[in-house]
Amino acid sequence: MSADAIDTTLEFRPRFDAAGLITAVCVDAAGGDVLMVAHMNEDALRLTRETGFAYFWSRSRGKLWKKGESSGHVLRIVEMLVDCDQDCLVLRVEPHGPACHTNARSCFFRRVTDDGLQRLA
Repeated sequence: MSADAIDTTLEFRPRFDAAGLITAVCVDAAGGDVLMVAHMNEDALRLTRETGFAYFWSRSRGKLWKKGESSGHVLRIVEMLVDCDQDCLVLRVEPHGPACHTNARSCFFRRVTDDGLQRLA
């Protein structure tokens, strides 16, 4: 399929990078806040679609993982969006607990300032 055709097709054809990954941005379906960014390989994407819960590929651990598998803080998929060239996903999710491994609601809990980082309220 040509690059122009993939930009307009209604066929889901995710484009994984050279490492076999696609970026997934997780957004709170209720409020629209960005909760976390992770990566999916083919297995993670398949399991996410089959189960309705977010699975990812951990680059640091080199393994497949279900978000919340140890904490219980799962992300239930409400809707999955793909960008025009199908190399990035937005997962609109219903979080069951904090999304960040630090127990913050979102992984994006700090603002970059001229003086460094500032924690958001």
